[in-house]
Amino acid sequence: MKNIVIFASGSGSNAENIINYFKNGTKANIVSVFCNNASAKVFERCERLGIPCTLINKTHLFSSDEFLSSLKASTDYIILAGFLLKIPESWIKAFPNRMINIHPALLPKYGGKGMYGMHIHNAVKANNETETGITIHFVNENYDEGAIIFQKKVTVTPEDSVAQIADKIHMLEQHYFPRVIEDVICPINE
Repeated sequence: MKNIVIFASGSGSNAENIINYFKNGTKANIVSVFCNNASAKVFERCERLGIPCTLINKTHLFSSDEFLSSLKASTDYIILAGFLLKIPESWIKAFPNRMINIHPALLPKYGGKGMYGMHIHNAVKANNETETGITIHFVNENYDEGAIIFQKKVTVTPEDSVAQIADKIHMLEQHYFPRVIEDVICPINE
């Protein structure tokens, strides 16, 4: 069984979905969730689900060798589920192709610093895109530039509001993210 740690910054809907997906299985154990936002709803979700959720800050990421060493000793994969801080290069080296992120756009479009959540959906609408989607990718040293694992498109109509675009993306995230994680951590030939 693979040990997974989730990093989140916001509401935690993807974290909760992943936790529920793996909770009764034999392939992965969600060990804990870490969050950099003290007011994030993910804390409430984790408490309800019985999963430890710990507040972290940039010091944990950039200056704490002890924190990284602890994760390396007990974690097989790190999942970024709406985590907004940039991951340091030392972490990339410690977890090569074992850190997975989801992005609510079809990368390379609408990626990079500051492109998250409603910022992306507003840009999709403003640019009259006819499609958008999700990208699940490995994490590297640059925002949203790691090797793409999976993409799924959805049609955007001129009548779609920004909120409707966000809802379409959320549905894709909820359906595909845990399944793609499972495919990566437990390949069929393993």
